[in-house]
Amino acid sequence: MTLRRLMLTLGPGILFASTAIGTSHLVQATRAGADYGFALLWAVLAANIAKYPFFEFGTRYANATGTSLIAGYHTFGRWASWAYLILTALTCAFVMGGVGIVTAAFLDHLFGASALLGFNATPHVAVATFTGCVAVLMVGRYAALDKVIKAISLVLLIGTVGATIGALMHTPLSAVPPAPEGFNPWQGAEFTFLIALLGWMPSAVDLSPWISIWTLERYRQTGFKPALRDAVREFNLGYAFCILLAFCFLLLGALLLRTHDMALPSGTAAFAAGIIGLYTEVLGSWSTPFVGSAAFAAMLGTCIACLDGFSRSFSHGIAALREVEVESRHERISLVLISLGALLLIIVFPEDIRTLLDFGNILSFCVAPPAALAMLILVTRRKFPTEARPRPWLIGAAVLGLGFLALLTVLYLRHVMG
Repeated sequence: MTLRRLMLTLGPGILFASTAIGTSHLVQATRAGADYGFALLWAVLAANIAKYPFFEFGTRYANATGTSLIAGYHTFGRWASWAYLILTALTCAFVMGGVGIVTAAFLDHLFGASALLGFNATPHVAVATFTGCVAVLMVGRYAALDKVIKAISLVLLIGTVGATIGALMHTPLSAVPPAPEGFNPWQGAEFTFLIALLGWMPSAVDLSPWISIWTLERYRQTGFKPALRDAVREFNLGYAFCILLAFCFLLLGALLLRTHDMALPSGTAAFAAGIIGLYTEVLGSWSTPFVGSAAFAAMLGTCIACLDGFSRSFSHGIAALREVEVESRHERISLVLISLGALLLIIVFPEDIRTLLDFGNILSFCVAPPAALAMLILVTRRKFPTEARPRPWLIGAAVLGLGFLALLTVLYLRHVMG
């Protein structure tokens, strides 16, 4: 791929990476390292491998058909469109609530709002955060989203890799204590956390339609449609970015928190301070405002991308159900309603950030097997262009990934039912 073609193609994969490197990496992967050291490293790797085919299918389907996966779901029948809209409605408020409260917590910490006012100001900051995100998306649309995310991703990559190298120089891997005695990821609260970690690592499988939508938007923006292999390479670049930073955050949690027997606090602003402390312990206290700005920027990018993805998926779902062109007014209405629903949850759970995040993660995980199966059918059936069908190894990987997701979902449901 030439540099010019790469720059014209670059976008959807980076958007996906920015969406993923939020709560799953900055919060959950860090928690995994802080609480269990390297004991859940296998889970992070397994989740990235198992889910890869289904995220790649989003790029593949859009490039080959010129339509989104949501339009593809509708070819199964109207019931499929209804099912997608209902499942999206069930997950969006919890996902945006979790993402929104973490974003607001970092902004609160950055400006010291709670300390200045003398009470937990994070819910109030969340209102301002969602208002700003909605304004950016309504005014700037995809072009603004694309530019903001690329800038944020570059800052995040440099900052996170730099902090990880510093942590490795500060603390050797051999110094990290093993998991707590009696640790069993298949039982009790530890199994619940395992499912929560896998649910959004690197992201929820039902996010794949967003990739197909962003791919189409990028083609419209540039007027350039790359070859399928170039589109997949661009996505792979973003996915490699996700995997690298997932390991970096787990390492930071293990090296700087687990080694010093430190636990991340549950409160929102305090939680943000604990995350930022990972960086400042390595770089020094002088870096606090810079690191705080970078961490907030990462979460802001996730918040904006998730709002855009959910609102576009609703508008595409409604269009598919009505069998008409996508209408921007549905996207604008969805933006407002999703924000209001997320803010309501933030008000209900102003302090217990982990409950909100874990519930959203687990809900996404349980939706993953049917979503993955639908995507596998779409890219392997006869209607799909022969030259764009996945190679046998990718189909095999998808089948194994589907089995992995289904097995863990069944195990979790058995665990919940006692």
